Amino acid sequence: MAVLLEDIVKSVEHFLKLISKKSQEQSYVDPNLDPVLLVPGIAGSILNSVNDKTGKKERIWVRILAADHEFREKLWSKFDPATGRAVTLDPDTHIEVPEDRYGLYAIDTLDPDMVIGGDCVYYFHDMIVEMLKWGYQEGTTLFGFGYDFRQSNRFQGTLGRLAAKLESVYTASGGRKINIITHSMGGLLIKCFMSLHVDIFEKYVKNWIAIAAPFRGAPGYIGSALLNGTSFVQGWEQNFFISKWSMQQLLLECPSIYELMACLDFKWEHVPLLQIWREKCDSDGNYTVKLESFPPVEAASVFMEALSGNKINYDGADISLTFNIEILKWANKTRELLSCAEVPDHIKFYNIYGTNYETPHSVCYGSEDAPVSDLRQLPTLQAKYINVDGDGTVPMESAKADGLRAEARIGVHGDHRGIICDRHVFRIVKHWLKADHDPFYNPINDYVILPTALDMECHKIKGLQVTSLKEEWEIIGDDQYLKEESAERKPLVGSVCVSRMGGGESLQEEACATIIVQNQEGGKKHVELNAVSISTNAA
Repeated sequence: MAVLLEDIVKSVEHFLKLISKKSQEQSYVDPNLDPVLLVPGIAGSILNSVNDKTGKKERIWVRILAADHEFREKLWSKFDPATGRAVTLDPDTHIEVPEDRYGLYAIDTLDPDMVIGGDCVYYFHDMIVEMLKWGYQEGTTLFGFGYDFRQSNRFQGTLGRLAAKLESVYTASGGRKINIITHSMGGLLIKCFMSLHVDIFEKYVKNWIAIAAPFRGAPGYIGSALLNGTSFVQGWEQNFFISKWSMQQLLLECPSIYELMACLDFKWEHVPLLQIWREKCDSDGNYTVKLESFPPVEAASVFMEALSGNKINYDGADISLTFNIEILKWANKTRELLSCAEVPDHIKFYNIYGTNYETPHSVCYGSEDAPVSDLRQLPTLQAKYINVDGDGTVPMESAKADGLRAEARIGVHGDHRGIICDRHVFRIVKHWLKADHDPFYNPINDYVILPTALDMECHKIKGLQVTSLKEEWEIIGDDQYLKEESAERKPLVGSVCVSRMGGGESLQEEACATIIVQNQEGGKKHVELNAVSISTNAA
């Protein structure tokens, strides 16, 4: 959805919450709810570095001050093929995940000290806030499980901690079975656990809701991340954060990243490719330019050559960090395990995936006019993508293909990170958790804002993107203020126009909206929003 249009919708929803004049400050705990365990994806947990000699703890992920330096010193690692573990280069420290707030602290706001721009490091923050409104209580019915996301999704150290967490949640909630909600790679972690420890999973788990899980990989995103690095923070905050190069050096030794490469035995509708415009010289000295395409099974040789000269300097010593074939072998065995997983009887599985975002699928380097002569140039080049539908990171085709017995699979218009704070996802999750009880009743304020219609269209006209939206709500409640309003009173009509300027003070986006509030019989109100935005391609 266009930026300004999204802001208008959020403003209207805030206005709707104020109509009933009811206080939202009172606390509410529903004793009948089953416990929920939130499991994040890659880079979704706070990580602390602990000095083995002094016991001193220091947050390494996420932080802003001295972020890049401390990241290199305390989080860079090397893979040990004997144990399948990514071992920190610093021999005097190890990585821990904080357990404060019953595990929620580590997956809420990833840099709690960041005040300005803090939303860029939110993870499950919005969902936690929302679930507390539904009546969940930290430590009784709401818990979190953070983990060292460098490690393989079948690393026994992580799986052992997860088994202990499930048992502790089950006990703390009075013997109630658990609803697990995962985001992104957290879905692969749970699927591995379900496959390797099915007896524990059956004992403690009631439902599993996977959101934006890369069940068959995220080929475009991961391919370019291995060759060029990536940033998990966007906007101005990125200038104070981890450099893409530093992140790349970490990812090259992370089993979890290799497990997110394209699934080799999956029957893709469009096979993800690594494409390179190559310049070659024949035996007669003639140069030719050709586009070479490598499917997933052949791409490893390109990665190996492209990264053959990659090295870092750590504590005065040069360390080679190339494409790691041992990790790839480990990851292939993980994918075999994932393909055999099954949901046990009596456990319900639900899948929510993101749609309507251009998502990298195939990656291309060079061009016909500027071909690549040496594969070792690839880490210095800008990748170009062939996109498919998805959430901007995970292709929809991958996220839908869970290979499991699912109660429902639902696509939501949302990007990979934003989907876990999307209001439509909240509605779906609340229903599946049976946290709404009566869908027309909210125990916090004795009224409900019930969405009754949503229609949105996007199309391009002469280089402009036009987005139109119509959304309707019905407000139902016992509030005397609502009932005193006469249904015969004329509807309230309001309008607003906003614009956003781009570089050089040129118009980048403009949105206009009209809102109509119509009183109805029985203390009901009908609210209708009609909005349209026009934006340039740069918006």
